[in-house]
Amino acid sequence: MEENIVSHSYKINMEERRKLNGHNSLLIFFTGLSGSGKSTIANALEQKLHEDSITTYVLDGDNVRKRINSNLSFKPEDRSENIRRIGEISKLFVDAGIVTLAAFIAPYRKDTEFIKKTVGSINYIEVFVNTSLEVCEQRDVKGLYKKARKGEIKNMTGISSPYEHPIQPDVEISDEHSIEKSVDIIYNQIRNNIKL
Repeated sequence: MEENIVSHSYKINMEERRKLNGHNSLLIFFTGLSGSGKSTIANALEQKLHEDSITTYVLDGDNVRKRINSNLSFKPEDRSENIRRIGEISKLFVDAGIVTLAAFIAPYRKDTEFIKKTVGSINYIEVFVNTSLEVCEQRDVKGLYKKARKGEIKNMTGISSPYEHPIQPDVEISDEHSIEKSVDIIYNQIRNNIKL
């Protein structure tokens, strides 16, 4: 089957799309435990970028799981496949000239390394939302930790499944930072990357 697939060459390339948008494109990848604040901070950062007339799109773990990856479980191999697909989708968005903000637990370092390689290290900013398990469990916005502690959820990251902390994230924020402060820290880190 693979021998029958031929890549198509397009007339418009990424540089031309970026020039049209007036800014570079890149992937800002948020990783951290469930309830760490990844999606909240990604959305707040998107608002700030939108105010600066930056073309953006947010990919959120739950939203993608409900649609594109609805056929995947939370077993380790399916978690890796989930992230592999996100890497490929993110590459398309970056190629389209869009600043993409992706908020995913991504518990395995090999998977975030795959995404970095897929979109290109120059187009990749990793944000580690380093919120402790204790704080995430106190928040338990979705009630997942309570269910996991009761044994109702298997393969819960941080409880019955591991989370491998990033070794050298580009940005690290924690629950000690407010949403506003977190956005400022990330924005100050990425603003030069966004400029043409």
